[in-house]
Amino acid sequence: MPQPQKKPLTSLTGHLLIAMPQMPDPRFEKTVIYICAHNADGAMGLVVNRLFDGISFTSLLHQLDIDVTSPARELRVHFGGPVESGRGFVLHSPDYNQEGSMPVDDQVTLTATIDILRAVAEGQGPERAILALGYAGWGPGQLDQEMQQNGWLHAPADSAILFDADLDGKWERALAKLGINLSMLSSDIGHA
Repeated sequence: MPQPQKKPLTSLTGHLLIAMPQMPDPRFEKTVIYICAHNADGAMGLVVNRLFDGISFTSLLHQLDIDVTSPARELRVHFGGPVESGRGFVLHSPDYNQEGSMPVDDQVTLTATIDILRAVAEGQGPERAILALGYAGWGPGQLDQEMQQNGWLHAPADSAILFDADLDGKWERALAKLGINLSMLSSDIGHA
């Protein structure tokens, strides 16, 4: 008997992943995640609308032995996701590109080196940046399955939503970008 053909994977790299209102995992309730990589091996993204409680950019610099008395610029430290919360990532505009920087698309680059933190503190870093500790990760096919179960929506990335400081409004604005009125969303999974 012939094997059913799998539907080709549509990559969500460079898109916003938006939690549905009935998201069962409280770690992702009302989150907006920027997808940095999505392929047959799985997916990786960073939550862009939650802060990491109890840590400032200055204290993080001190923990990493980056000697800057007064940083030229402060970055808020985001909760990037529940995986490897001690690992840091910087999503940023493409005007900073060093060894270890990975372009995600034309508008966003990902860097996970200490050098970018030093550059930001010294006023030499990218114009726009989000610092995140940890990341959200999915195994092969896992994100696709969660989307089929109505856990997530997706939309093209938007620099205003991605980089602006209004964390509380990002989820609603991401939904509005899709033309979705919150009162019209069903809380029943798998039902129309």
